Amino acid sequence: MSDTRNTNDRDTRYTNDVPRRPSVLIVGGSTCGLAAACELLRLGVSVRLLESEPEPNKGSRAILLWPLGLDVLRGLDVLAEAQASGVTLRSLHYHLDGGRTLHNDIGQENEALLLPQEQTSALLEGVLEKLGGRVERATRVTDVSQGEDSVTVEALGPGGTTELIEADWLIAADGVGSTVRERLGIEFPGVTLPTLYLAAEGHLDGGDAGIGAVHYFLRSTGPMVYAPLAGGITRIGTPVPPDTPLTPETVQSLLDQRGPAGARVKDLHEIKTFGSQERIATRLRQGRCFLVGDAAHTHSPIGGQGLNLGLQDVHNLTWKLAGVIQGRFAPAILDTYEAERRYAAELVVRNTRRFTRMFTLKPAQARLRNAAWRFLEASGVLRRRLVPLLAGWRVRYPEGLVVRGEGRSDGSGKGNRLLPPPGSRAPHWVTVPTGDTAHQPAFRLLSTGARADRMHQAAAAVADRLPGLVAHERVGRHRPGFLLLRPDGFVAAGGTTSAALEGAERFLADLADTAEVTA
Repeated sequence: MSDTRNTNDRDTRYTNDVPRRPSVLIVGGSTCGLAAACELLRLGVSVRLLESEPEPNKGSRAILLWPLGLDVLRGLDVLAEAQASGVTLRSLHYHLDGGRTLHNDIGQENEALLLPQEQTSALLEGVLEKLGGRVERATRVTDVSQGEDSVTVEALGPGGTTELIEADWLIAADGVGSTVRERLGIEFPGVTLPTLYLAAEGHLDGGDAGIGAVHYFLRSTGPMVYAPLAGGITRIGTPVPPDTPLTPETVQSLLDQRGPAGARVKDLHEIKTFGSQERIATRLRQGRCFLVGDAAHTHSPIGGQGLNLGLQDVHNLTWKLAGVIQGRFAPAILDTYEAERRYAAELVVRNTRRFTRMFTLKPAQARLRNAAWRFLEASGVLRRRLVPLLAGWRVRYPEGLVVRGEGRSDGSGKGNRLLPPPGSRAPHWVTVPTGDTAHQPAFRLLSTGARADRMHQAAAAVADRLPGLVAHERVGRHRPGFLLLRPDGFVAAGGTTSAALEGAERFLADLADTAEVTA
């Protein structure tokens, strides 16, 4: 098999369909590890992907993909297939005591997808194989060491043989109990949360819970999440005592106490309990090794944030790493991964902690909560605040790979209010790239205003001076201005003046100039 995938490898010859020395070794073949391998292969970087389990994980596990997670599937050209297999989430319903229900339509810009994680991983593994990669299963990493320009892992293969694998870089996606994190000596401080949850999945009759919605039953008798999935399957989740029997009768009793009226268990293919933790690793990067997903952070499952947070770790890291490997960026750009993703992880941990406390109140407190939620729903606060928070629109990077300067204003107090500040997500009016342009690791420079405006001409000139690093696009709307978007869809710079655009050009030129010196 010839290697058309890239790179600066010292030895990219392939043995049994894997590179002898990959640019990037990925440890952990679940969803985040698969996504990392796919994105790097798409960008022309050679990888090996090791997974300790002999077979793919079964079961739904994470079922909710918010827009930030869907961005990854879109970039890998499997979003349409995922949507065909899952259920588009269009509303959240909060059921209170006394029969009152708060209906919260989430809006097109926030639409999420209900898709069992098993299916998400299967889609990604299909992409991996199309790109020429594969998961090396039943291969367990037992040790990790780093040199000045390489990483070496000791791995125990399916035949019981030990292999030493050398790579330029390593991504650890091996879960909460990460062996890589442990071998690197990175601490994982935090707490184990006291609440135990029961998760059951199968076919239910009755209940009148429409598909396309997630239902939160906030009863004084106890809370329950009720999510109808594709194929007539329903997932329920609810806190329970540690000694709860895992039987259909238990699930039916909990439905009667906390769930929709008339819901009856027909058959269940899964009943389990699980706990959760709140932890963030003290380092997300150590030398040539990076932690992503549950290896880097973990938190309460309330709100369905975990898988999305991990996929965005991958989305943040891979384009930077590919740029360093291929000589477009200086290695210093990789330092921004730690700053940016730690901020995102801390934000999600804080928010899920609040969600959990609100979800698991005692009866008297639950009645007060429900009264407050009725007011918040009537005033529109739930729609304006909670949904964008869940959908990831509040994730911003106050530090990292962004240009601080003009921001929302041009200094006169009359700035273009439609231009979001650096570090935020691209606004809704920005079109998502499709086809070949979706896989280019270049920045996007969007100029706004009338067709003949000077900002368009100046922005086009910037792109001409920095070919391959930035691509210019005209947006014939809004006041004159510009946005510089990173390959992961976050705003690197923006403004309404020529001085701000010159600052953005210097930012890009510094990335390229420094890379030429250090590559």
